[in-house]
Amino acid sequence: MSIDIDPLLDDAGLTVTDHIENTQFEVYTDRAVEPVTTPGDAHYFPVDASVTVETASVEIPRVAVVETRSGDGTLLTRGDSYDMPADTYHVGIDPAPTKLYLAFDSGFSVSTTDRTTRIDLDAPAAVTLGFRSLHQVPAGTIETPTDPESLMDAVSLLGSALQTTSPERSFPTLRGHPPLIEPGDELRVPDRIEPLDSGIRIVVPPAYEYLYPVVSLAYYFSADVVPGDAPRIEGDGWSYPLEPDFERRTAQVLRQSFHFDCLARTEGFYPVDLHERETTALDLDWGRLYDLPLAERLGEYLAVPFDRVEPELPQWTLTTDVRPDPENVEMLPFVAGELSIVRSPETVTPVTASEGGGVGFFRGPGVDATPRPASLGPDEFVRGATDAGGSGSGGTTDAGVSRGADASTDHSAVPADADFVQPESVDTVEHAWVGDGVPLDANKATLDAYHRRLKAGTVEQSRISVLVVCNDEQMREEGEVADLYGLRDMVQFDIEVRHDLTRAEMRDVLESDVDFLHYVGHVDHRGMQCTDEYLDLTDEDLDVGVSAFLLNACQSYRQGEALVHRGSRGGIVTLSDVANSPATQLGHIIARLMNSGFNLRTALHVAKRELITGHQYIVVGDGATTICQNRSGVAVVFNITDSTSGYCDLSTEFYPNRNHGVGSLATLNLDTETLDYYVPSRADSTDVPKNKLENLLSLELIPIFHNEELVWSGSLTLD
Repeated sequence: MSIDIDPLLDDAGLTVTDHIENTQFEVYTDRAVEPVTTPGDAHYFPVDASVTVETASVEIPRVAVVETRSGDGTLLTRGDSYDMPADTYHVGIDPAPTKLYLAFDSGFSVSTTDRTTRIDLDAPAAVTLGFRSLHQVPAGTIETPTDPESLMDAVSLLGSALQTTSPERSFPTLRGHPPLIEPGDELRVPDRIEPLDSGIRIVVPPAYEYLYPVVSLAYYFSADVVPGDAPRIEGDGWSYPLEPDFERRTAQVLRQSFHFDCLARTEGFYPVDLHERETTALDLDWGRLYDLPLAERLGEYLAVPFDRVEPELPQWTLTTDVRPDPENVEMLPFVAGELSIVRSPETVTPVTASEGGGVGFFRGPGVDATPRPASLGPDEFVRGATDAGGSGSGGTTDAGVSRGADASTDHSAVPADADFVQPESVDTVEHAWVGDGVPLDANKATLDAYHRRLKAGTVEQSRISVLVVCNDEQMREEGEVADLYGLRDMVQFDIEVRHDLTRAEMRDVLESDVDFLHYVGHVDHRGMQCTDEYLDLTDEDLDVGVSAFLLNACQSYRQGEALVHRGSRGGIVTLSDVANSPATQLGHIIARLMNSGFNLRTALHVAKRELITGHQYIVVGDGATTICQNRSGVAVVFNITDSTSGYCDLSTEFYPNRNHGVGSLATLNLDTETLDYYVPSRADSTDVPKNKLENLLSLELIPIFHNEELVWSGSLTLD
């Protein structure tokens, strides 16, 4: 089973471990319980595991919203404080690290504190608890010829994964993962993949550069994709042109239609008070729109000019560049499933490492990205090995500073034959690259890593394992990064720090089932430096078990890429020499962010806001990889600015992650905030009393930009 349910050892209640998502949390009861396995059909919604216990209360250690339905599934009420009379109920608690449902026959009350949500029954009763992993699995694999016109038939089936065509499909749990696609001699579709007739057609010329950018639209609209000269979207009686500026208009359609669905869905099964609905300047009949068939509803959405909608739209999460090559067709379901904006650049700007320098010090998007070496201070050193008299990139080092006396003095960013590319800048939080080349400032996404996202299987351990390896004495300061993991009481971590590993010991580490490897040391063209010799993963026959990693060393791209090819899901690597001090600082930041439930891409995005040297790092593999989930479910960044004495302005950024994807609901636990927000979103609160804000910051470890400087909630004092 993907979910284990065990009695707590030191308290009354249950430990729930989702082995797919590396998520663990506790459910408390008023007495010690022995869970009895129960059929899943005891619940209104589908579950992966179900048990029954005898208890008079159920409590989870997080602030949540409790949704109550009658025995036949009718929604009765939703909130965090209310009472219900005796009857048969199906109850859902959200957010939780898994979908969490209760079924029982009893009157009950709901209450919350600043840290917990509790359900008290009128008397002890049999309560059946159901859990469903937020992991999504494709229904099957479609085989197809890879020429553009044949591929259209397969892309037209991506929307078969939708569990509804109503606006509720904007919830991630009601979308489902699209079926996979692989090359074949002819179209073969498994019987269980059945198309949904949405009445929408997407017409594009039969060319990859037109087909790839519409895959997210084809999935989200369950649309038929057909060949034609003029790119457009068609419904019954209406047509919407996708030119001029084809890729920009496809992105606008995705953002606008998704936004409108989030507003319209408040008229359906989940009538929440949504901030975006309350503040919209658009005077639309959302109730009527909710009831319309998808094709007709989309036609009315697109009749609203985009420039009227754009001021209300949050920053989208992800843009993926998919090169217009047939070998990239297998990536399309993963890209579409993330609701990514998709571009398909026919040409790309190459980047050549300058002689004697490195592709390392990059500027942010929209400014000159010409490669230039990172300069070092007089007492600084880089994390690549040098010879006894060698020099680092942009500065000098002592003979005793770096290991490997016979190392090359060439500090260019990875081997000279590396094909660096500079993708066009994006307006989204995250940026992924699919295709040949090493992208600057983008996630190098790979198919094998995305496939590992789908692999379900049990593991023996229920704790999340973090291993910090420090293979250089002068970098011991970053070895203290282990103290930053395991600070949260929601997830149990096994943390180990090891120093000065031999080649054989490093092989054993990489083959182990560690959830996150934080490597501190030297890397160069020979591989990862060990105490006896180098371990070159590009040559080694190695079966990697490490799930995710940070290789915080010079020029670690090739070694990290090899880790992904051999078994890891994803990691953060460097493209150039990195100076030790900023590398140590970035390592601390990434450690805390991963510990706070951020995925790899968003963690690096936040780190780049603090450190310009963060542009020397990229993500390889599956950038959506997380190692745990934070108390809030979503990944959160606070921006706090002192306003007047006793008050602050607070801006909260909600980022999606694996457990709470695009379209999830989030709320801010402040007395002044009573509305929900959809993810991704930004909540702005002015003149928040400092004492109220300090109470909010005490709930969990949160990254905060306080007056533009990155700090953490556990150490910030608002004077």
